[in-house]
Amino acid sequence: MARSNEIYYDAWDPRCKEPFGAVEAGSPVTLRFTVEQSLRPLRLALIIRQEGGAQHRLCFTQSAADGDSLLYTLTFPVGEKGLYFYRFEIETPDGIIFVGQGENARAIVGDFLPEWQLTVYGPDFHVPAHLQQGVMYQIFPDRFLRGSGSPLPPARNQRYIHQSTHERPLFTGDQPDYEATDFFGGDLPGITAKLPYLQELGVTMLYLNPIFEAAGNHRYNTGDYLKIDPYLGTEQDFADLCAEAKRLGIGVILDGVFSHTGSDSVYFNKEGHYDSVGAYQSPESPYASWYHFLDESRSQYDCWWGFTTLPNVNEVDPAFLDFICGEEGVLRHWLKLGASGWRLDVADELPDEFLRELRRCVKDFDPDAYILGEVWEDASNKCSYDVRRPYLLGEELDSVMNYPWRIAILDYMKTGNARPFYTAVMTLLDHYPPQAIETLMTPLSTHDCIRAMTLLGVNHEVEAAAQGDYRMTPEEYALGRELLRQASILQYTLPGFPSLYYGDEAGLSGFADPWNRRCYPWGEEDHELIAFFQRLGRLRQSFSDDFAQPIRFVHLSDQAVAYTRGGLLTAVNRSGEPLTLSFPAEQALISSGGEARTGIDSLTVAPYTAAIFKISSSSPILQRRPFHASTHAAYWRSARGFLQNRSHARRSFKGKIRR
Repeated sequence: MARSNEIYYDAWDPRCKEPFGAVEAGSPVTLRFTVEQSLRPLRLALIIRQEGGAQHRLCFTQSAADGDSLLYTLTFPVGEKGLYFYRFEIETPDGIIFVGQGENARAIVGDFLPEWQLTVYGPDFHVPAHLQQGVMYQIFPDRFLRGSGSPLPPARNQRYIHQSTHERPLFTGDQPDYEATDFFGGDLPGITAKLPYLQELGVTMLYLNPIFEAAGNHRYNTGDYLKIDPYLGTEQDFADLCAEAKRLGIGVILDGVFSHTGSDSVYFNKEGHYDSVGAYQSPESPYASWYHFLDESRSQYDCWWGFTTLPNVNEVDPAFLDFICGEEGVLRHWLKLGASGWRLDVADELPDEFLRELRRCVKDFDPDAYILGEVWEDASNKCSYDVRRPYLLGEELDSVMNYPWRIAILDYMKTGNARPFYTAVMTLLDHYPPQAIETLMTPLSTHDCIRAMTLLGVNHEVEAAAQGDYRMTPEEYALGRELLRQASILQYTLPGFPSLYYGDEAGLSGFADPWNRRCYPWGEEDHELIAFFQRLGRLRQSFSDDFAQPIRFVHLSDQAVAYTRGGLLTAVNRSGEPLTLSFPAEQALISSGGEARTGIDSLTVAPYTAAIFKISSSSPILQRRPFHASTHAAYWRSARGFLQNRSHARRSFKGKIRR
């Protein structure tokens, strides 16, 4: 039986597949595959199929022979946009050798192996160009800052008002019907007042959790899409926020919650707090077609994940679709007032028809408006309700919240294992279109997950009932703080852009909802940590041209990783020994805390340290081929002669990965 080291193909090696990653519909793709002559190959074929379409068999051409190895080449045009999957078959006198995908996209021999994925996106896929070098800042509005100074106005529903930002949310862990109706009073004027602070952090995009009128402090149970919640301020306050933010070079995107409304809303009106005739009250309601009732009494209805306070809507109902996406609909109403785009809550629960219409509406109004989807998995091949979703093919989203890299970064910090981090990064770079990568939002914390400080610093189990009152020990805080700095260096230097969750930069900690939603600690900030994030923000501004360049991995070991972006090199050492790399660097720009040294011919990173270096544009490292962890070293020595021989009739890759 053939052995895997008798063949060589690596989809992450740009000398084997050109271009790297996703490709535009109708463009050419070139594959190069090396086979040992001992296998006596007669033919090499590519078996490629479009999901839901036909399968094709394309034969390679033998382009060179040298000693014990043969190089095969195939160039073909990809078809229409969609997902394609491929594998290889080698015909020999002894039968067919089946080849599929092994670890880190490298070819292995065997039956029933995974196929490689090829993402093909539409030629009209355009995204906002200004996002790539920026920084996003996410704010949970009730918990940031109350800036108006006036008493809170009356609200439709009963609300509990906290008297101090030091109080904890009203949740004990044994309240299954907790409705999140306790408020701290953060508002839009408070956010406007702190825009200079955000500017100092290098923020270029502000993402606000829902701001529309709602019964809950999270405001994901929308009461009225066309009104600001009275505790947050007025429509004019929002317009003023957007105008002042724009003056400082900051856009504002809003949280669009379109898969469900609140039961306490002008549309459903279960509690009778609105003057309207809601769908719950009558089948004659103008909103009745938005919802699905299960009985004639209208007491049973479809709701989001079983929460009766969150009735689901039929997003493709013509009346609802026009209300959200029409010429005078919700989307354009807030764009006209200054919003720069939308983050779509539970995007994987929004139908494709709705997402396409939403994109048309938003982009027709402003081609540079940003459309970000909440998708927690690999969004290129996500299945939702047994349907493959075309989020990133150019007709729905610009990009997504990058939870896979969040997990990879934090796991690397916790375990010290660099290899899964490398794999996670390369997998998305391989699967996502370059446009989606450029506008990819990478958080370390959000309102839906444990804060990074707590995750990294607390290494023991804390029971749910005790999480609300838990305070990190000085030792835990010191550990979390150091690991957060290392993690943030990765977050800020990977493709796409980083997203700071309010207060992370100030040392805020907390377990999952609602403890990750405590108030920003004004007056008690960790100013040294803030200064570190300000430096990271300035680096992204000062070296914006470098951050527009592809990522190239140049080192990987069990506990350390290094990669370049243009003339910047990021190195992370999670081992207990110094990391020395034979790459000359001009200076160390920032370190997580440990020593980062430059030399004539090398750079050194202290144990448990992350650092960013400036390297010369003439540095040999920029001329080297990208590092590929999946390369089989012993076999590569026999195959590399072909792939480096520029006398062959082929284009040179020039060692550059396309994102």
